[in-house]
Amino acid sequence: MKKRRLIRVLPVFAVAAAMLAGLTGCAGQKESAGKTEKDGKISISMYMWDRSMFKELTPWLEQKFPDIEFTFVQSYNTMDYYKDLLARGEEMPDIITCRRFSLNDAASLADCLMDLSTSEVAGTFYSSYLDVNRENSGAIRWLPMCAEVDGIMANKEMFEQYDIPLPTNYSEFIAAIDAFEELGIKGFQTDWFYDYTCLETMQGCAIPELMSLEGTTWRMDYESETEDNQVSLDAVVWPKVFEKYEQFLKDVRFQPGDEELQFTKTSQPYFEGKTAMIRATAAMADQIRDERGLNSVILPYFGEESKDNWVLTYPMCQLAVSKQVEQDEAKKKAVMDVLMAVFSEEGQKHVAAGTSVLSYNKEVNIESTRALEYVKDCIDSNHLYVRLASTEIFGISQDVGHKMMTGEYDAKGAYEDFNAQIIDYKNPEAEEVLFTQETAYSNDFGEHGSPAASSLMNTIRAVNNEQIAIGYASVASSPIFVGDYTMQQVKWIMTFRNALYRGEYTGEEVRRIMDWLVNVKEDGSNPIHHRNQMPVTSGLEYTVTETERGKFTLGEITLNGEPLDDNAVYTVLLVGADTYLEHPTFCNCPMPEDLKTKREDYIVNDFTSQECIQEALIKTQQFLEPTEYVTIRQGK
Repeated sequence: MKKRRLIRVLPVFAVAAAMLAGLTGCAGQKESAGKTEKDGKISISMYMWDRSMFKELTPWLEQKFPDIEFTFVQSYNTMDYYKDLLARGEEMPDIITCRRFSLNDAASLADCLMDLSTSEVAGTFYSSYLDVNRENSGAIRWLPMCAEVDGIMANKEMFEQYDIPLPTNYSEFIAAIDAFEELGIKGFQTDWFYDYTCLETMQGCAIPELMSLEGTTWRMDYESETEDNQVSLDAVVWPKVFEKYEQFLKDVRFQPGDEELQFTKTSQPYFEGKTAMIRATAAMADQIRDERGLNSVILPYFGEESKDNWVLTYPMCQLAVSKQVEQDEAKKKAVMDVLMAVFSEEGQKHVAAGTSVLSYNKEVNIESTRALEYVKDCIDSNHLYVRLASTEIFGISQDVGHKMMTGEYDAKGAYEDFNAQIIDYKNPEAEEVLFTQETAYSNDFGEHGSPAASSLMNTIRAVNNEQIAIGYASVASSPIFVGDYTMQQVKWIMTFRNALYRGEYTGEEVRRIMDWLVNVKEDGSNPIHHRNQMPVTSGLEYTVTETERGKFTLGEITLNGEPLDDNAVYTVLLVGADTYLEHPTFCNCPMPEDLKTKREDYIVNDFTSQECIQEALIKTQQFLEPTEYVTIRQGK
């Protein structure tokens, strides 16, 4: 593969128009899976918006409900992913989650989801939070999980070291930036590259306007828009939003080129004491304190006076239930029991995994950490703004925000372009057809693995001419369909945020890599929490014995049917996420250091595994045929 950086395009936020035009209710949806597996357990599929939900929640659910056979799949953080599943004729998972949410986005899924408004779990919520998700009909199909807190993260120790007061309003915020800049320290910086940063800073700097009567009225109209009635920006609130954002960029000393800054380029200087403040969440502040010893605190998005300060929040995810569940009373009861558990105090603590969150449920007390001590007034006075997060708002915020940053637009030009796009949004990634797939492969995990995941790894390995490819954590987010594939649909096949490495390893070292990925360690750490997180291999086959539920022992290893030669040297492609396997709150199984030092980045300049499969398919024009890469045996 040519090692280069691809031209960046706007992130996806819409399914191809023709596909959506053909989506009527749940037409084409397959029959719901049976309520029992061969062992008599009720089967429940649960799609997670990100692998972060695999930290503590999924093993806790399996332990709490031993009579339920769970299938956990890492999906995608967009409603369009689920719209695409339905348009392709796939069944909706029993429980689905999504962080990026608006009623505007979710409207076309309504007929496929249960109305939870009269359920027992809905009764555990404060009504004001549920009303945000209530449709005009009165139905509530999405329940919000505890809230992330987003704001300005400050290194408190730096403020104390240089005797600079922590700001309490906007003018003091700018004064603190200026004071640090005079010392040669960047006062404020953030990862402007991402759509979520553009959206959150744009809304964050103008929350008083967005929460005014005019702002909330416009938002209600926008969330209730229909295909025949697209709602444009209003002429009262939104011009002020862009005027304040234009001033905000100047005040924080935005420099040309900063629009390309990604997470590492902004977080590392903060860790090193070269930047005093960055945009972040309370969860990140907690993590930095625990892992790096930096006393980081969250500050609000500042208003002219402290009474105008607000904290930006968003649910860690929203949960919904497939309407197909209603067809089986036993399964429906089991799903409702799972929802009650997830939204209990214990369940939400497992979702939060020790980080600072705010709960929407009565009688749920999740104690705040020190990260939130400087936004307690905002929390107590209910100055909690829930971001407007439709998929088109994400995409347009990035596009227009970057054009403001580069000087192409002033506030007036930004308002005009944003307004034009919001009533006729088009996503280039959802329009261009890259190829037509001729054979479908399921993502269901059987006795020989996932055909879709195997197809992915075979495709990547073939194009890169490596002898072995090994995917770890989960690799496939979706089945492989027959039909046309756009760029966005290609990206949805592979799980998000994987790294890609290559290395030359002896057969004995390959055996050790597989041992790292399969076997339970002496301290009890387990790299495989669920079957569909087993290593996905290409060019290599292996057997495992399941000694007890979720615990495996590695057996034979072969290469294309021939025994692995311990003394031979093989080229190996590794695809996965180190954090998932290594971090103590996940699997706590670090890769042996001597094996890690032998691998090298296969690609440069932020080239991702998704871009890798995209380039591979430009060459192959097909997802290649899967192979039976694993054999699972039962035993002691």
